[in-house]
Amino acid sequence: MTLSVVAESEVVTRLVGRHVGRKPGPKLLVTTLMHGNEPAGRDAASRVLARLSQGDVDLSGELVVLVGNTRASQSHVRFVDKDLNRQFTPERVDHLRRSSPSQRMESEDIDAWELLQVLDEELRPGEEGAYFLDLHTTSAPGIPFVLFGDTLRNRKWAESIPLTKILGLEEQLDGTLLEHIGSTGWVTLGCEGGQHDDPVAVDNLEAVLWLAMVGAGMIPEDAHDLGPSRRRLESARSGRPPIIEVRYRHPITPRDQFRMRPGFTSLDPVDTGTLLAMDVEGEIRARWDGWLLMPLYQGQGSDGFFLASQVKPFWLELSAVLRRLRLDTLLRILPGVSAHPDRPATLVVDTKVARIFPLEIFHLFGYRKLRSQGHVLLVSRRLHDLTPPW
Repeated sequence: MTLSVVAESEVVTRLVGRHVGRKPGPKLLVTTLMHGNEPAGRDAASRVLARLSQGDVDLSGELVVLVGNTRASQSHVRFVDKDLNRQFTPERVDHLRRSSPSQRMESEDIDAWELLQVLDEELRPGEEGAYFLDLHTTSAPGIPFVLFGDTLRNRKWAESIPLTKILGLEEQLDGTLLEHIGSTGWVTLGCEGGQHDDPVAVDNLEAVLWLAMVGAGMIPEDAHDLGPSRRRLESARSGRPPIIEVRYRHPITPRDQFRMRPGFTSLDPVDTGTLLAMDVEGEIRARWDGWLLMPLYQGQGSDGFFLASQVKPFWLELSAVLRRLRLDTLLRILPGVSAHPDRPATLVVDTKVARIFPLEIFHLFGYRKLRSQGHVLLVSRRLHDLTPPW
């Protein structure tokens, strides 16, 4: 039996809609409006839910679509007090779960706590897999792209979306919902669909959602006319590389008085020395030839921009082979490298000893999250690289 529920168009509840297919299958959980000024994801998912409710697409499994920041979305601002999509570190989640109502004083504390309650009910895998898709848009114009934590399971799902894939972006950020849900074993993917209020962004994200369901095995290729969706995304990629890797994040605070130079779009190519922005210290220029990601053209945010470089397919293929052979244990016998005593999937690198090892060696095995503590470097990778925990 097919069950389809679609919430009212106004954001009055956290549930946008739910569709349960006629046959068992994977579960796909979608979040929209993690930032309150990004309604395109909700609008795109509503279109998909409306089409599924007609009953002519044979879906296996369950699609659930949620709103993240209900309060900021009502005012059409990125956030009210702080970025909701930075509140899901393990420490922060533990604090929120134990907090009393009187301790949840800021708007995003309440939204994060409420979202965790919903996720406790929803994060139960379907009979044939569990997938999570986070839909976003950007303040600058630009082409859509997908991003994911570097596990082989995530990579495989991302291959179903014909857009540029971004490695290492999520590892540059702490507390994203994508990382939190990925740590539970779900296959995860994020997508930036275009500029916030551009109707084209809605079309892009709708196409991504249809193809994501195909990639998850929820609908067959011939169940929906996917040709236009594929052609839309292939055209939107506009000759950009298939895979790029984030190598630099430019963090900002209000004290920096950061001002992005006008005219950049997301995934613009830039040359070494290109003037990108200004702040209280003066000019900010590109450190190398590469690709500019998510230049900030809005008042709120802690990321000025990102710089990325192209990744050759050979390295991804080599990485997959090494990881399937589980050769990452060899890293621990390198001089100056040891397993972290308390954190799983984390290595401790003494840079005084191991400075001769390029970071690309660790990247091959998925160790992309870097955090420095004096002369010690902590490198972490995502859990559940090859298989889910259930």
